[in-house]
Amino acid sequence: MLASSSIGAREEKGSSQPLVPPGAGLPFSVLTALFFLWGVPNNLNDVLIRQFMKSFAISRFEAGLVQSAFYLGYFLLAIPAALLMRRLGYKPGILIGLVLFGLGAGLFLPAALIGRYGFFLAALFVIASGLSFLETASNPLIAQMGAPESAARRLNLAQAFNPLGAIAGVLLGTIFIFSGVELTPAQVAAMRAAHTYRIYLRHETMRVVAPYLILGAIALLWSALIARTEFPSIATAHGEGGEGRGNFRALLRYPHFLLAIFAQFLYVGAQVGIWSYFIQYVQDSTHQPEKIAGYLLTGTLGAFALGRFSSASLMRYVKPNLLMGLYALINVVLTTVGVVHPGWIGLWALFCTSFFMSNMFPTIFALGIDGLGGNTKIGGSLIIMSIVGGAVLTPVMGLVSQWRGGIAAAYVVPAAAFCYIAFYGFVGSRLRPRPTAAA
Repeated sequence: MLASSSIGAREEKGSSQPLVPPGAGLPFSVLTALFFLWGVPNNLNDVLIRQFMKSFAISRFEAGLVQSAFYLGYFLLAIPAALLMRRLGYKPGILIGLVLFGLGAGLFLPAALIGRYGFFLAALFVIASGLSFLETASNPLIAQMGAPESAARRLNLAQAFNPLGAIAGVLLGTIFIFSGVELTPAQVAAMRAAHTYRIYLRHETMRVVAPYLILGAIALLWSALIARTEFPSIATAHGEGGEGRGNFRALLRYPHFLLAIFAQFLYVGAQVGIWSYFIQYVQDSTHQPEKIAGYLLTGTLGAFALGRFSSASLMRYVKPNLLMGLYALINVVLTTVGVVHPGWIGLWALFCTSFFMSNMFPTIFALGIDGLGGNTKIGGSLIIMSIVGGAVLTPVMGLVSQWRGGIAAAYVVPAAAFCYIAFYGFVGSRLRPRPTAAA
Protein backbone atom coordinates (compact mmCIF):
# COMPACT_ATOMS: atom_id res chain seq x y z
CA MET A 1 0.00 0.00 0.00
CA LEU A 2 1.08 3.62 -0.55
CA ALA A 3 1.50 5.51 2.68
CA SER A 4 -0.27 8.80 3.41
CA SER A 5 1.51 12.17 3.57
CA SER A 6 3.95 12.61 6.43
CA ILE A 7 3.15 16.31 6.56
CA GLY A 8 -0.52 15.44 7.03
CA ALA A 9 0.32 12.90 9.74
CA ARG A 10 2.51 15.32 11.64
CA GLU A 11 -0.06 18.12 11.38
CA GLU A 12 -2.61 15.89 13.06
CA LYS A 13 -0.43 15.63 16.14
CA GLY A 14 0.24 19.36 16.32
CA SER A 15 3.48 21.00 17.37
CA SER A 16 4.56 23.38 20.10
CA GLN A 17 7.66 24.43 18.16
CA PRO A 18 7.81 28.04 16.88
CA LEU A 19 7.10 28.67 13.20
CA VAL A 20 10.51 30.36 12.84
CA PRO A 21 13.27 29.10 15.18
CA PRO A 22 15.09 31.51 17.51
CA GLY A 23 17.99 33.20 15.76
CA ALA A 24 16.49 32.73 12.29
CA GLY A 25 14.26 35.80 12.39
CA LEU A 26 16.58 38.14 10.45
CA PRO A 27 17.43 35.75 7.59
CA PHE A 28 13.76 34.70 7.41
CA SER A 29 12.75 38.38 7.07
CA VAL A 30 15.39 39.12 4.43
CA LEU A 31 14.31 36.07 2.43
CA THR A 32 10.63 36.94 2.80
CA ALA A 33 11.38 40.35 1.28
CA LEU A 34 12.62 38.49 -1.81
CA PHE A 35 9.14 36.99 -2.24
CA PHE A 36 7.81 40.55 -2.36
CA LEU A 37 10.55 41.65 -4.76
CA TRP A 38 10.02 38.97 -7.40
CA GLY A 39 6.26 39.43 -7.22
CA VAL A 40 6.67 42.86 -8.85
CA PRO A 41 8.04 41.75 -12.27
CA ASN A 42 5.84 38.65 -12.30
CA ASN A 43 2.72 40.80 -12.39
CA LEU A 44 4.13 43.71 -14.32
CA ASN A 45 3.91 41.19 -17.16
CA ASP A 46 0.12 41.45 -17.01
CA VAL A 47 0.43 45.17 -17.72
CA LEU A 48 3.13 44.62 -20.36
CA ILE A 49 0.87 42.30 -22.35
CA ARG A 50 -1.74 45.01 -22.73
CA GLN A 51 0.86 47.75 -23.26
CA PHE A 52 2.77 45.85 -25.95
CA MET A 53 -0.46 45.09 -27.80
CA LYS A 54 -0.79 48.86 -28.06
CA SER A 55 2.83 50.04 -28.52
CA PHE A 56 3.81 47.34 -31.03
CA ALA A 57 0.33 46.89 -32.56
CA ILE A 58 0.47 43.10 -32.11
CA SER A 59 -2.15 40.40 -31.57
CA ARG A 60 -3.26 38.96 -28.23
CA PHE A 61 -1.39 35.73 -29.01
CA GLU A 62 1.84 37.59 -29.85
CA ALA A 63 1.54 39.66 -26.69
CA GLY A 64 1.09 36.41 -24.72
CA LEU A 65 4.68 35.55 -25.71
CA VAL A 66 5.69 37.92 -22.90
CA GLN A 67 4.78 35.13 -20.48
CA SER A 68 6.35 32.48 -22.72
CA ALA A 69 9.73 34.27 -22.73
CA PHE A 70 9.47 34.94 -19.00
CA TYR A 71 8.62 31.44 -17.86
CA LEU A 72 11.03 29.86 -20.32
CA GLY A 73 13.75 31.48 -18.22
CA TYR A 74 12.41 29.65 -15.17
CA PHE A 75 12.32 26.37 -17.08
CA LEU A 76 15.83 26.50 -18.56
CA LEU A 77 17.66 27.88 -15.51
CA ALA A 78 16.09 25.90 -12.65
CA ILE A 79 18.29 22.80 -13.05
CA PRO A 80 21.54 24.78 -13.56
CA ALA A 81 20.59 26.80 -10.47
CA ALA A 82 20.06 23.63 -8.43
CA LEU A 83 23.33 22.08 -9.62
CA LEU A 84 25.24 25.24 -8.78
CA MET A 85 23.64 25.49 -5.34
CA ARG A 86 24.35 21.81 -4.72
CA ARG A 87 28.04 22.74 -5.01
CA LEU A 88 28.04 26.22 -3.46
CA GLY A 89 24.93 26.41 -1.26
CA TYR A 90 21.73 28.44 -1.28
CA LYS A 91 23.20 31.88 -0.49
CA PRO A 92 25.45 32.16 -3.60
CA GLY A 93 22.48 31.10 -5.71
CA ILE A 94 20.39 33.93 -4.26
CA LEU A 95 23.14 36.46 -5.03
CA ILE A 96 23.46 35.26 -8.63
CA GLY A 97 19.68 35.49 -9.01
CA LEU A 98 19.57 39.10 -7.82
CA VAL A 99 22.40 40.15 -10.16
CA LEU A 100 20.64 38.54 -13.16
CA PHE A 101 17.39 40.20 -12.09
CA GLY A 102 19.06 43.62 -12.01
CA LEU A 103 20.83 43.05 -15.33
CA GLY A 104 17.64 41.99 -17.12
CA ALA A 105 15.72 45.00 -15.81
CA GLY A 106 18.51 47.28 -17.03
CA LEU A 107 18.22 45.79 -20.53
CA PHE A 108 14.81 47.43 -20.89
CA LEU A 109 16.52 50.73 -21.74
CA PRO A 110 18.45 49.51 -24.81
CA ALA A 111 15.42 47.42 -25.83
CA ALA A 112 13.24 50.56 -25.83
CA LEU A 113 15.85 52.62 -27.68
CA ILE A 114 16.11 49.93 -30.37
CA GLY A 115 12.34 49.61 -30.43
CA ARG A 116 12.15 45.87 -31.12
CA TYR A 117 9.68 43.59 -29.39
CA GLY A 118 12.12 40.68 -29.49
CA PHE A 119 14.67 42.61 -27.41
CA PHE A 120 12.09 43.11 -24.67
CA LEU A 121 11.41 39.36 -24.69
CA ALA A 122 15.16 38.74 -24.30
CA ALA A 123 15.31 41.15 -21.33
CA LEU A 124 12.35 39.39 -19.70
CA PHE A 125 14.13 36.05 -20.20
CA VAL A 126 17.18 37.36 -18.29
CA ILE A 127 14.97 38.67 -15.47
CA ALA A 128 13.20 35.31 -15.22
CA SER A 129 16.55 33.49 -15.22
CA GLY A 130 17.45 35.45 -12.11
CA LEU A 131 14.08 34.75 -10.52
CA SER A 132 14.59 31.05 -11.23
CA PHE A 133 17.71 31.15 -9.03
CA LEU A 134 15.81 33.05 -6.34
CA GLU A 135 12.84 30.69 -6.25
CA THR A 136 14.95 27.54 -6.51
CA ALA A 137 16.86 28.72 -3.42
CA SER A 138 14.27 30.57 -1.35
CA ASN A 139 11.33 28.15 -1.41
CA PRO A 140 13.15 25.06 -0.07
CA LEU A 141 15.26 27.21 2.26
CA ILE A 142 12.17 28.71 3.89
CA ALA A 143 10.50 25.28 4.04
CA GLN A 144 13.53 23.81 5.85
CA MET A 145 14.12 26.79 8.16
CA GLY A 146 12.33 25.16 11.07
CA ALA A 147 10.30 22.12 12.05
CA PRO A 148 9.17 19.90 9.12
CA GLU A 149 5.56 19.78 10.34
CA SER A 150 5.24 23.56 9.94
CA ALA A 151 6.91 23.73 6.50
CA ALA A 152 3.69 24.38 4.55
CA ARG A 153 2.55 27.09 7.01
CA ARG A 154 5.98 28.75 7.02
CA LEU A 155 6.16 28.78 3.22
CA ASN A 156 2.59 30.10 2.96
CA LEU A 157 3.51 32.94 5.35
CA ALA A 158 6.62 33.89 3.36
CA GLN A 159 4.73 33.53 0.07
CA ALA A 160 2.00 35.82 1.45
CA PHE A 161 4.33 38.75 0.75
CA ASN A 162 4.59 37.73 -2.91
CA PRO A 163 1.10 39.03 -3.80
CA LEU A 164 1.92 42.29 -2.02
CA GLY A 165 4.76 42.64 -4.52
CA ALA A 166 2.33 41.67 -7.26
CA ILE A 167 -0.04 44.45 -6.16
CA ALA A 168 2.85 46.92 -6.19
CA GLY A 169 3.79 45.74 -9.69
CA VAL A 170 0.32 46.14 -11.13
CA LEU A 171 -0.14 49.56 -9.47
CA LEU A 172 3.26 50.62 -10.77
CA GLY A 173 2.31 49.53 -14.26
CA THR A 174 -1.21 50.98 -14.16
CA ILE A 175 -0.02 54.39 -12.96
CA PHE A 176 3.31 54.78 -14.76
CA ILE A 177 3.05 52.54 -17.84
CA PHE A 178 -0.57 52.91 -18.94
CA SER A 179 -0.98 56.35 -20.49
CA GLY A 180 -4.78 56.13 -20.59
CA VAL A 181 -4.66 56.98 -24.31
CA GLU A 182 -6.63 54.37 -26.28
CA LEU A 183 -6.99 55.21 -29.96
CA THR A 184 -9.96 54.26 -32.10
CA PRO A 185 -9.34 52.84 -35.60
CA ALA A 186 -10.32 56.21 -37.06
CA GLN A 187 -7.77 58.02 -34.87
CA VAL A 188 -5.06 55.53 -35.87
CA ALA A 189 -5.86 56.12 -39.53
CA ALA A 190 -5.68 59.89 -39.03
CA MET A 191 -2.33 59.65 -37.24
CA ARG A 192 -0.95 57.43 -39.99
CA ALA A 193 -2.02 60.00 -42.55
CA ALA A 194 -0.31 62.73 -40.53
CA HIS A 195 2.82 60.56 -40.06
CA THR A 196 2.57 60.81 -36.26
CA TYR A 197 1.54 57.24 -35.46
CA ARG A 198 5.13 55.98 -35.14
CA ILE A 199 5.90 58.80 -32.69
CA TYR A 200 2.90 57.75 -30.60
CA LEU A 201 4.01 54.09 -30.59
CA ARG A 202 7.56 55.03 -29.56
CA HIS A 203 6.25 57.19 -26.71
CA GLU A 204 4.11 54.29 -25.48
CA THR A 205 7.11 51.94 -25.68
CA MET A 206 9.37 54.26 -23.66
CA ARG A 207 6.85 54.32 -20.81
CA VAL A 208 7.95 50.85 -19.67
CA VAL A 209 11.61 51.80 -19.10
CA ALA A 210 11.66 53.83 -15.86
CA PRO A 211 9.80 51.28 -13.67
CA TYR A 212 12.20 48.52 -14.71
CA LEU A 213 15.33 50.60 -14.15
CA ILE A 214 14.16 51.37 -10.61
CA LEU A 215 13.34 47.70 -10.03
CA GLY A 216 16.78 46.62 -11.26
CA ALA A 217 18.51 49.08 -8.93
CA ILE A 218 16.54 47.73 -5.94
CA ALA A 219 17.53 44.15 -6.84
CA LEU A 220 21.23 45.05 -6.92
CA LEU A 221 20.98 46.92 -3.61
CA TRP A 222 19.23 43.92 -2.02
CA SER A 223 22.03 41.63 -3.23
CA ALA A 224 24.47 43.75 -1.20
CA LEU A 225 22.26 43.33 1.88
CA ILE A 226 22.01 39.56 1.36
CA ALA A 227 25.79 39.33 1.07
CA ARG A 228 26.18 40.94 4.51
CA THR A 229 23.47 38.84 6.23
CA GLU A 230 24.47 35.75 8.20
CA PHE A 231 22.30 32.80 7.17
CA PRO A 232 21.69 29.43 8.89
CA SER A 233 24.15 26.68 8.01
CA ILE A 234 21.69 25.10 5.59
CA ALA A 235 21.97 28.20 3.37
CA THR A 236 25.69 27.72 2.82
CA ALA A 237 25.97 23.91 3.10
CA HIS A 238 27.11 22.21 -0.09
CA GLY A 239 28.84 19.14 -1.43
CA GLU A 240 28.45 16.20 0.89
CA GLY A 241 27.37 18.37 3.76
CA GLY A 242 23.98 19.77 4.55
CA GLU A 243 21.32 17.91 2.64
CA GLY A 244 23.68 15.65 0.72
CA ARG A 245 24.03 15.54 -3.04
CA GLY A 246 20.99 13.49 -4.02
CA ASN A 247 20.28 12.20 -7.51
CA PHE A 248 17.55 12.47 -10.12
CA ARG A 249 16.86 8.74 -10.45
CA ALA A 250 15.96 8.42 -6.77
CA LEU A 251 13.17 10.97 -7.26
CA LEU A 252 11.27 8.52 -9.47
CA ARG A 253 10.41 6.58 -6.31
CA TYR A 254 8.22 9.38 -4.97
CA PRO A 255 4.78 9.52 -6.63
CA HIS A 256 3.68 12.50 -4.54
CA PHE A 257 6.67 14.45 -5.88
CA LEU A 258 6.13 13.48 -9.53
CA LEU A 259 2.46 14.43 -9.34
CA ALA A 260 3.46 17.72 -7.67
CA ILE A 261 5.50 18.70 -10.73
CA PHE A 262 2.45 18.45 -12.98
CA ALA A 263 0.23 20.11 -10.37
CA GLN A 264 2.60 23.07 -10.17
CA PHE A 265 2.81 23.23 -13.98
CA LEU A 266 -0.98 23.51 -14.22
CA TYR A 267 -1.32 25.83 -11.25
CA VAL A 268 1.19 28.41 -12.53
CA GLY A 269 -0.35 28.19 -15.99
CA ALA A 270 -3.80 28.81 -14.50
CA GLN A 271 -2.67 31.68 -12.29
CA VAL A 272 -0.66 33.43 -15.00
CA GLY A 273 -3.41 32.93 -17.58
CA ILE A 274 -6.17 34.27 -15.31
CA TRP A 275 -4.20 37.42 -14.50
CA SER A 276 -2.66 37.93 -17.95
CA TYR A 277 -6.02 38.22 -19.68
CA PHE A 278 -7.98 39.72 -16.78
CA ILE A 279 -7.58 43.28 -18.07
CA GLN A 280 -8.73 42.16 -21.51
CA TYR A 281 -11.67 40.26 -19.95
CA VAL A 282 -12.76 43.38 -18.08
CA GLN A 283 -12.55 45.53 -21.19
CA ASP A 284 -14.28 43.02 -23.46
CA SER A 285 -17.10 42.08 -21.08
CA THR A 286 -17.78 45.37 -19.28
CA HIS A 287 -16.20 47.95 -21.65
CA GLN A 288 -14.23 49.66 -18.90
CA PRO A 289 -11.09 51.72 -19.79
CA GLU A 290 -7.65 50.16 -19.30
CA LYS A 291 -6.86 52.06 -16.10
CA ILE A 292 -10.09 50.89 -14.42
CA ALA A 293 -9.27 47.35 -15.57
CA GLY A 294 -5.78 47.75 -14.10
CA TYR A 295 -7.19 48.82 -10.75
CA LEU A 296 -9.56 45.83 -10.76
CA LEU A 297 -6.56 43.58 -11.39
CA THR A 298 -4.87 45.24 -8.41
CA GLY A 299 -7.96 44.43 -6.35
CA THR A 300 -7.91 40.74 -7.27
CA LEU A 301 -4.24 40.62 -6.26
CA GLY A 302 -5.30 42.08 -2.93
CA ALA A 303 -7.70 39.16 -2.58
CA PHE A 304 -4.77 36.86 -3.38
CA ALA A 305 -2.70 38.42 -0.58
CA LEU A 306 -5.60 38.09 1.87
CA GLY A 307 -5.92 34.43 0.89
CA ARG A 308 -2.23 33.79 1.56
CA PHE A 309 -2.27 35.28 5.04
CA SER A 310 -5.55 33.59 5.97
CA SER A 311 -4.32 30.22 4.65
CA ALA A 312 -1.23 30.41 6.86
CA SER A 313 -3.59 30.74 9.84
CA LEU A 314 -6.15 28.15 8.70
CA MET A 315 -3.43 25.53 8.26
CA ARG A 316 -3.07 25.42 12.03
CA TYR A 317 -6.46 23.66 12.04
CA VAL A 318 -6.92 22.19 8.54
CA LYS A 319 -4.46 19.92 6.75
CA PRO A 320 -2.74 21.88 3.95
CA ASN A 321 -3.63 19.32 1.26
CA LEU A 322 -7.33 19.32 2.19
CA LEU A 323 -7.56 23.11 2.28
CA MET A 324 -5.91 23.34 -1.13
CA GLY A 325 -8.19 20.67 -2.59
CA LEU A 326 -11.29 22.46 -1.34
CA TYR A 327 -10.08 25.80 -2.73
CA ALA A 328 -9.36 24.17 -6.11
CA LEU A 329 -12.92 22.83 -6.34
CA ILE A 330 -14.30 26.29 -5.56
CA ASN A 331 -12.16 27.73 -8.36
CA VAL A 332 -13.49 25.16 -10.83
CA VAL A 333 -16.94 26.63 -10.17
CA LEU A 334 -15.78 30.27 -10.31
CA THR A 335 -13.86 29.94 -13.59
CA THR A 336 -16.81 28.10 -15.14
CA VAL A 337 -19.04 31.03 -14.19
CA GLY A 338 -16.51 33.34 -15.87
CA VAL A 339 -16.81 31.29 -19.07
CA VAL A 340 -20.60 30.95 -19.08
CA HIS A 341 -21.56 34.44 -17.84
CA PRO A 342 -19.16 37.04 -19.36
CA GLY A 343 -19.98 40.43 -17.91
CA TRP A 344 -20.02 41.74 -14.36
CA ILE A 345 -21.06 38.35 -12.91
CA GLY A 346 -18.19 36.58 -14.65
CA LEU A 347 -15.80 39.39 -13.77
CA TRP A 348 -16.46 39.11 -10.03
CA ALA A 349 -16.28 35.32 -10.22
CA LEU A 350 -12.82 35.55 -11.79
CA PHE A 351 -11.93 38.27 -9.28
CA CYS A 352 -12.60 35.83 -6.43
CA THR A 353 -10.48 33.03 -7.94
CA SER A 354 -7.36 34.84 -6.72
CA PHE A 355 -8.34 34.37 -3.07
CA PHE A 356 -8.83 30.63 -3.52
CA MET A 357 -5.71 29.93 -5.57
CA SER A 358 -3.53 31.85 -3.12
CA ASN A 359 -2.34 28.83 -1.13
CA MET A 360 -1.66 26.54 -4.08
CA PHE A 361 1.92 27.31 -5.09
CA PRO A 362 3.52 27.10 -1.61
CA THR A 363 1.36 24.14 -0.59
CA ILE A 364 2.14 22.12 -3.72
CA PHE A 365 5.83 22.94 -3.26
CA ALA A 366 5.92 21.97 0.43
CA LEU A 367 3.94 18.76 -0.13
CA GLY A 368 6.07 17.88 -3.15
CA ILE A 369 9.45 18.12 -1.41
CA ASP A 370 8.24 16.54 1.83
CA GLY A 371 10.31 13.49 2.67
CA LEU A 372 12.85 13.89 -0.17
CA GLY A 373 15.79 14.23 2.24
CA GLY A 374 19.05 14.58 0.30
CA ASN A 375 17.11 15.07 -2.93
CA THR A 376 15.42 18.28 -1.75
CA LYS A 377 17.56 20.71 -3.78
CA ILE A 378 17.16 18.95 -7.11
CA GLY A 379 13.56 18.02 -6.33
CA GLY A 380 12.77 21.65 -5.56
CA SER A 381 14.45 22.74 -8.81
CA LEU A 382 12.24 20.38 -10.84
CA ILE A 383 9.14 21.83 -9.22
CA ILE A 384 10.44 25.32 -10.04
CA MET A 385 11.00 24.17 -13.64
CA SER A 386 7.32 23.35 -13.84
CA ILE A 387 6.63 27.08 -13.60
CA VAL A 388 7.02 26.87 -17.38
CA GLY A 389 3.29 26.16 -17.28
CA GLY A 390 2.90 29.93 -17.38
CA ALA A 391 4.66 29.94 -20.76
CA VAL A 392 2.45 27.17 -22.13
CA LEU A 393 -1.07 27.79 -20.89
CA THR A 394 -1.06 31.56 -21.46
CA PRO A 395 -0.62 31.41 -25.26
CA VAL A 396 -2.99 28.42 -25.31
CA MET A 397 -5.61 30.67 -23.73
CA GLY A 398 -4.80 33.30 -26.36
CA LEU A 399 -5.39 30.77 -29.14
CA VAL A 400 -8.65 29.57 -27.58
CA SER A 401 -9.87 33.16 -27.36
CA GLN A 402 -9.10 33.70 -31.04
CA TRP A 403 -10.75 30.43 -32.11
CA ARG A 404 -13.88 31.08 -30.03
CA GLY A 405 -14.08 34.79 -30.75
CA GLY A 406 -13.78 36.04 -27.17
CA ILE A 407 -11.53 35.97 -24.13
CA ALA A 408 -14.22 34.46 -21.83
CA ALA A 409 -14.01 31.03 -23.52
CA ALA A 410 -10.28 30.88 -22.80
CA TYR A 411 -10.95 30.53 -19.07
CA VAL A 412 -11.97 26.91 -19.62
CA VAL A 413 -8.20 26.21 -19.59
CA PRO A 414 -7.62 27.23 -15.94
CA ALA A 415 -10.91 25.52 -15.00
CA ALA A 416 -9.47 22.21 -16.21
CA ALA A 417 -6.20 22.90 -14.38
CA PHE A 418 -8.00 23.40 -11.07
CA CYS A 419 -9.68 19.99 -11.49
CA TYR A 420 -6.28 18.29 -11.44
CA ILE A 421 -5.07 20.40 -8.51
CA ALA A 422 -8.10 19.26 -6.52
CA PHE A 423 -7.13 15.65 -7.30
CA TYR A 424 -3.58 16.29 -6.15
CA GLY A 425 -4.74 17.88 -2.91
CA PHE A 426 -7.13 15.09 -1.95
CA VAL A 427 -5.29 12.08 -3.40
CA GLY A 428 -1.96 12.65 -5.15
CA SER A 429 -0.20 14.47 -2.33
CA ARG A 430 -0.86 11.56 0.05
CA LEU A 431 0.88 8.92 -2.05
CA ARG A 432 4.20 7.59 -0.77
CA PRO A 433 6.48 4.72 -1.92
CA ARG A 434 6.10 1.42 -0.09
CA PRO A 435 8.75 1.14 2.65
CA THR A 436 11.40 -1.47 1.80
CA ALA A 437 12.29 -4.34 4.10
CA ALA A 438 15.69 -2.76 4.75
CA ALA A 439 14.04 0.53 5.70
